[in-house]
Amino acid sequence: MKKHRKLLSFLAVLVLLIGYAPTVHAEEETNEDRTLSPYFYVESEETGVDCLPLKSTDVNTTIEGIIADTYVVQTYANQGTKPINARYIFPASTKVTIHGMQMQIGNQIVKAVIKEKEEAKQEFETAKSEGKSASMLSEQRANVFTMDVANIMPGDEVRIELHYTELITPTDGTYQFVYPTVVGPRYVGPVLDDTGNREEWTGTAYLPEGTAPADQYHINVTVASGVPISSLSSSSHDVKIDWEGNTTAHVSLADPSNYAGNRDFILDYRLTGEEINTGLITSQGENENYFMLMIQPPERYEVEEIPPREYIFVLDVSGSMSGFPLNTAKKLINNLVSGLRESDTFNLILFSGDSLQMSDSSVPATEENVNKALRLINAQKGAGGTELASALEDALQIPATEDTSRNIVIISDGYIYGESEVFDMINDNMDKADFFSFGIGSAVNRYLIEGIASIGQGEPFIVTDEKEASEVAEKFRTYIQSPVLTDIRVVFEGMDTYDFEPTVLPTLYAQKPIVLLGKWRGEATGTIRISGMTGEGQYSQSIDVSEAKNGQNDAVGYLWARKRVERLTDYGRSDDDPKVRAEVTQIGLDHHMITPYTSFIAVLDTVRNPEGDSTDVDQPLPLPLEVSNLAIGYRIGSEPGDVMFIGMLLVLLLLSAPVKRRLNSAMTRT
Repeated sequence: MKKHRKLLSFLAVLVLLIGYAPTVHAEEETNEDRTLSPYFYVESEETGVDCLPLKSTDVNTTIEGIIADTYVVQTYANQGTKPINARYIFPASTKVTIHGMQMQIGNQIVKAVIKEKEEAKQEFETAKSEGKSASMLSEQRANVFTMDVANIMPGDEVRIELHYTELITPTDGTYQFVYPTVVGPRYVGPVLDDTGNREEWTGTAYLPEGTAPADQYHINVTVASGVPISSLSSSSHDVKIDWEGNTTAHVSLADPSNYAGNRDFILDYRLTGEEINTGLITSQGENENYFMLMIQPPERYEVEEIPPREYIFVLDVSGSMSGFPLNTAKKLINNLVSGLRESDTFNLILFSGDSLQMSDSSVPATEENVNKALRLINAQKGAGGTELASALEDALQIPATEDTSRNIVIISDGYIYGESEVFDMINDNMDKADFFSFGIGSAVNRYLIEGIASIGQGEPFIVTDEKEASEVAEKFRTYIQSPVLTDIRVVFEGMDTYDFEPTVLPTLYAQKPIVLLGKWRGEATGTIRISGMTGEGQYSQSIDVSEAKNGQNDAVGYLWARKRVERLTDYGRSDDDPKVRAEVTQIGLDHHMITPYTSFIAVLDTVRNPEGDSTDVDQPLPLPLEVSNLAIGYRIGSEPGDVMFIGMLLVLLLLSAPVKRRLNSAMTRT
């Protein structure tokens, strides 16, 4: 009997030890307080249900001058034996205006209409319950959208077409078109929001690292500049370029079989001429007229004396940064810190779930201090969550030095959920520092990275390749040491203009055009006078309104509307103010565009699923290229081979002296 009791006790301890090996599939967790972090996708074992309804994504973009026009076609197919409802999470540029959508099932085409978000949601749920095929497009973030499709019948192929417009502006003479392909996983902290809920999209399923998606991805871009294109290349994908003369190029994927949908598509090009860098574009609409003014800042020049500067580097060392992103970040910050002058001061904060600060106050950029910082960085491996807000708060509490320009530099892939908390903190401290952001990775959270710079009067930098770290670090140093154009004024003489966006023109650090959007009445005549101050003195420029180019279609109106909505709602500025909600909703309805408060809805009137027995499935996303399983909370027990590993680990534990003593003690008591 004693032997049996000892054996039972031994087995009980084994069960307790095995019980600590958690599963990776979030749907199996029952703890209501768990964070809604992304989880691995596990294919349904239910027969007849197709859990991978997305077949292909086709992107076709035409860039004429500085305006990019994009059509995206997503094709879904139900190859199972039961009706399904599908949800797909996808990204877009933070600058796009989505103003068109249509749904095609077989030969039937339905053009989507724009409605208030709640009204669209109710209409979608009603159509879904009635057995009608329907689709709904909604904004979750300025660059994250959800596509819901209801009642896809067995054998159905559903095509959803979206229409985007965005502005492409150059920096240092280089134009960059970016098409984000995948939403990176977001770390969600343990604190609920004000409503006690979480947004469902943050818990989307991901395919495990190295799993090839079943869908196809095609990207085609036509650049029609009107002036000679001096260079054209993609740093993200291997591309094929077909030329029409020297002013038009057709760009496509060199090998479509090499999956393109797990990293941002980036296309850089330079122009021989300066014709489209400056000038005025006007557009006449049925109800209102719009204009877009491009102002080229003065050339940069060398500055002998630069005032003392303080740099606080806030570096993400969380699990999603493990591997390539963190290695690249180490090289980047190495270049940044090593390039400081001894008259500069700096500090370093490493953050994941907790923060590690190098020094209580910033220290001179001596060789000794730089080496200390580099040793601290090189010791990091990448683990834990992404608590940026608390790290940023620590940075702001570092004592400031009088007559020293403070620059806070945030380096991260941006895979966090609570962007609004970060944006609010920067908004509240704009007078204390300039904020710069470095996005590291092949599919960074550009909403966060670009939002930090937009609010903080800085500039975002994106590093997609470890080899780019030195080049981007040099761009940053050149950028912040450039003379600025301040006290900018734009006066319209002889032209009745109003509703400007932005309302206040920012201080410029780099050779990057100023873009001013607005409305006008009456005749487009007169002169536009631009003035400001540089390090050398007064700056001025004049533009004759009569030489303005006529905008095509409604593109300029869409760009104005997007800029107005961005100012009112993006980056945590509105706090869901009822007046803001009303204005943004009306802008969405007037311009037939997606906003935080308007959604597209398309419904096929025919009842196709009268039984209403459809199954809800989520379209899983691929992990971004070079992002490991650690980004989505990968733990022991998620792979079949881990069972053997757990067994070996338990044997080693049981053979260790402390565990043996505890087991012997427990068995003796029994």
